[in-house]
Amino acid sequence: MKKPDRVIIFDTTLRDGEQSPGATLNISEKLQVAKQLADLGVDVIEAGFPVSSPGDFEAVQRIAKEVKGPEICGLARAVKGDIDACWNAVKHAKKPRIHTFIATSDLHIERKLKMTRQQVLERAVDAVRYAKKHTDNVEFSPEDAVRSDLTYLCSVVEAVIDAGATTVNIPDTVGYSIPVEFGKIIRTLFERVVNIQRTVISVHCHNDLGLAVANSLAAVNAGARQVECTVNGIGERAGNAALEEVVMAVKTRKDLFQLITNIKTKEIAKSSRLVSKLTGMAVQPNKAIVGANAFSHSSGIHQDGVIKYRTTYEIMNPEDVGIEESTLLLTARSGRNGVNSRLKYLGYHIQAKELDKLFDRFKALADKKKYVFDDDLISLVDEGRSHVPELFALEYLNTSSGTGVVPTATIRLKKQGKTLQEAACGDGPVDAAYKAIDKIVNIGPKLIDYQLRAISSGKDAQGDVMVKVEHNGMVVSGKGASTDIIEASAKAYLNAMNKLSTAQKSQGKQIKEHI
Repeated sequence: MKKPDRVIIFDTTLRDGEQSPGATLNISEKLQVAKQLADLGVDVIEAGFPVSSPGDFEAVQRIAKEVKGPEICGLARAVKGDIDACWNAVKHAKKPRIHTFIATSDLHIERKLKMTRQQVLERAVDAVRYAKKHTDNVEFSPEDAVRSDLTYLCSVVEAVIDAGATTVNIPDTVGYSIPVEFGKIIRTLFERVVNIQRTVISVHCHNDLGLAVANSLAAVNAGARQVECTVNGIGERAGNAALEEVVMAVKTRKDLFQLITNIKTKEIAKSSRLVSKLTGMAVQPNKAIVGANAFSHSSGIHQDGVIKYRTTYEIMNPEDVGIEESTLLLTARSGRNGVNSRLKYLGYHIQAKELDKLFDRFKALADKKKYVFDDDLISLVDEGRSHVPELFALEYLNTSSGTGVVPTATIRLKKQGKTLQEAACGDGPVDAAYKAIDKIVNIGPKLIDYQLRAISSGKDAQGDVMVKVEHNGMVVSGKGASTDIIEASAKAYLNAMNKLSTAQKSQGKQIKEHI
């Protein structure tokens, strides 16, 4: 029997995924994600766009030095300075890759680049040849390939393969294609490009029409052997193809695809939770594979069927993606060993000092609510591991509101040992608290998003608040959790304020190019 072909999983969570508004990660957080991606078993990590800022360069460089296993890739425009910066960042990796790109659609060539088709082709070839001076592992992408003239696209692909591209990626940059069309484009490339067997054909699909995963799978079916994707499908605009959906589709329907990946699927849920927590982008309950409802059954008929034989209504085993069907309930009477045992099951290995601090926070939470669920524990760990410098810390909060009463809030913050206090009125207690914080912090950002969800079930559930704020063109997210939703809201807003204060000190010029 012929051994199944393998699909290379190219993860761009730290590059394209981080371009989601408000999803910016600091260097420490990027390293956390990169190490988890290595545990997940991705083949390639696109760690960033090194020339875009000193911070992005440093993040890619540190990932290249510290993360073992996957190839470490950086993005570069078809410009020598970009390619040099990319190489200087990724060269420390055991398996470095340079990914260079230029647009090939007439719309981009004429309106954005102000070039001719011939000039673009020559630039693409020159970029690949220049990158080959640094490394044999060079990927090229014709940006907006789907809207490019197909004959011209074939010419460009053939030319860059001759120049030495070992991977050629075909992006649906604006999520315009549909599966039958995208599959045909890939098949046409295999039919017309005479040297195509010398390279790996990759695809990078955006989700503007909700078809990123479907288009990626259509391309795989047509012969593509690398898929560029992100954890939870995050990314520019409506996002990218979701890694977990591509991988589990290939695994679940191996009868159709006859393909494998190197992904350790039991790490999927943990990877999803980490990316969601660090980016502040909550996973919707009905999200495929990793959503809270993905393996839930409310219908009596469905419940009866699953009890009798699981596969009647479940096409995947939740344990295969790292989701446990039963839950150990922790209470105020639970001991340190019980908490630590549960954390180990969830994939957290806590040092003694960290466990001492976490257990204190656990006991405080357990005194407020009947049960402490898995998501509560994860929230406590993430709260304790926050790497955002706490310039302002919440010391005291009091609010007053009700029918016929003007909502007011009094806030007391600690800043470098000093106590600062203000009061304010607002449209509600949360608005009043935010206005009081604004008086103290003196940044005055615009609140562009506010989300509240229950971390776990029950009337005593913790409230998890995520906010996004904008100030001087910079968008950051903040997170906070508490059994008191006003306190959770204040913590989230302060978390964002601390991020803004830190970011403004080290803000560099940002360049964003999208493939």
